[in-house]
Amino acid sequence: MSEYRTQNVRADDIRERQVGSVSGIPFLFVLLAMLACAAFLFLTGIRYDYIPRILGGVGIFLATVFGLTGLYKVEPNQSAVLSLFGKYIGTVRTPGLRFNNPFYSKKKVSLRVRNFESGRLKVNELDGSPIEIAAIVVWEVSDSAEAVFNVDSYESFVQIQSEAAIRAMATSYPYDQHEPDEISLRSHPTEISERLKVEIQDRLAQAGINVIEARISHLAYSPEIAQAMLQRQQAGAIIAARQKIVEGAVGMVEHALDELSGKGVVDLDEERKAAMVSNLLVVLCSDRATQPVVNTGSLY
Repeated sequence: MSEYRTQNVRADDIRERQVGSVSGIPFLFVLLAMLACAAFLFLTGIRYDYIPRILGGVGIFLATVFGLTGLYKVEPNQSAVLSLFGKYIGTVRTPGLRFNNPFYSKKKVSLRVRNFESGRLKVNELDGSPIEIAAIVVWEVSDSAEAVFNVDSYESFVQIQSEAAIRAMATSYPYDQHEPDEISLRSHPTEISERLKVEIQDRLAQAGINVIEARISHLAYSPEIAQAMLQRQQAGAIIAARQKIVEGAVGMVEHALDELSGKGVVDLDEERKAAMVSNLLVVLCSDRATQPVVNTGSLY
């Protein structure tokens, strides 16, 4: 617990802050002019064997090379994290050729939207059945300083923590829905995607990562139990279909008896009525075509 709290405090210490920078185009022309001047002094010093001019040319050349290290390029949807001897200075997000203190170290961070698909993970869902699950995570860097200084490699951190969140989420829900109001992995993709997004975001917040979207891309039972689970699903579907058929058949039989009685077509006693109900239910509920037997004699 103490280690976890220490990590949280350390994560809160560094937040991205904007730092000023100047356009690098004027400095580039100045440095090119200095380079030309250094070349001129060096060559003329050699020609006339004048040591001070040679040393002046070398000094200007070294100053030019040092000044060039202060130039850096920032592309659109990119930031540069500046630090001085290990101390965080600030972040520059202005695109173009920029210039800052040559002693600053510059770490480029892409702010573009990125995505990756996790591998197929084998986990046990809430009921204990092994399943295979994979997800697509769409993310972006929202805080460059946290992404650089709070984790070793934020791209690897995103993948590992996302897979851990997928495993944790998959164990919290059943694969199939067993009750009408129960949320399952297969029947509620919208709710599951939102829960997965929250799970991943909680794990990546300290790394300055914003999760835009997370959704399941693959969901299936593990191969060793897939056939058995398929048979269970088929049995459940058959039972549900039979229940609907029986409910419809009972309604049709009841309607038929009411019509016959109401219109006075035939007057049946309880025994004949039971026989008629049995025959109608056999005809309506059978999964095969029935062969009727026509009674050409007396009804009784």
